[in-house]
Order: sequence, then C-alpha cells, then structure tokens
Amino acid sequence: MNPAAPFDEIAIATLVDHFYEKVRREPLIGPIFNAAVHDWDEHKRLLTSFWASVALRAGSYRGNPMAAHRPHPIRVEHFDRWIALWKETCLEELDEIHALQMMDYADRIGRSLKYGLGIHPHAQGFHIPIVGTTPP
Repeated sequence: MNPAAPFDEIAIATLVDHFYEKVRREPLIGPIFNAAVHDWDEHKRLLTSFWASVALRAGSYRGNPMAAHRPHPIRVEHFDRWIALWKETCLEELDEIHALQMMDYADRIGRSLKYGLGIHPHAQGFHIPIVGTTPP
C-alpha cells in the first residue's frame, strides 16, 4: 500500500475484503468459514465495522464476537492459520505502522477468543498456574 494512503474505513474495508478472499480459498480454515458464512458481502461489512471500531474507535460495530465463534469447530491450528493470513494481508495492504497495529490487535483479540472459547493455553506451550495447585 502507498505509505501516504490514509488509514481509514476504506483502507480497513480493502484489508478485510482481501483477507476474506484468501480465507475462502484456504484449505484449513476455508471450509469452516464457508460453512458458517452465508452472505460474504454482509460478513465483510460486519467485519469492516468491527475492525473500524477497534482501530479507529468508530463505535459502529454491534455484535458479540465470542457468541459468533462459539458454535463452530474451532481449534488452535485454525487460530494460528487465521492470524498468519491476517498478518500476511496486513503487510500487503497497509503501511508498516498500521500493519503492525492491526496485527497487534488481532493477536490480543485472538488470545481473548481462545480463552473465552476454552481453547486451553497449554496447546500454545505455556501454563498459568492456579494458586494452590501444582503445575502439570
């Protein structure tokens, strides 16, 4: 992307569009998304609203990401592939500063979703002990 290009909702919409075009074709996560998303244009609009609310503080997103992801068969490797594609697309579409910002947001949101969905952090190789217990 042109380093002088503005970081606005249009840039985010382009990022989201290009990202989800990759997701749809991706062998690991594409089948999960393709089974869950019935209207891709609407999904992209919703996710543009979500990311604009995160990155631009637009306040336009109305939804519950945890509830939206809960009914789907999502595993750690799906998150890993999603984040790899997101980072790749951010670096292709945004200037370095905004790409790093969006990648950081995605990392934090991904961690939160993993916890909320009960995808145990042991799968990532770290352990948070509970006081009074012995680590495994």
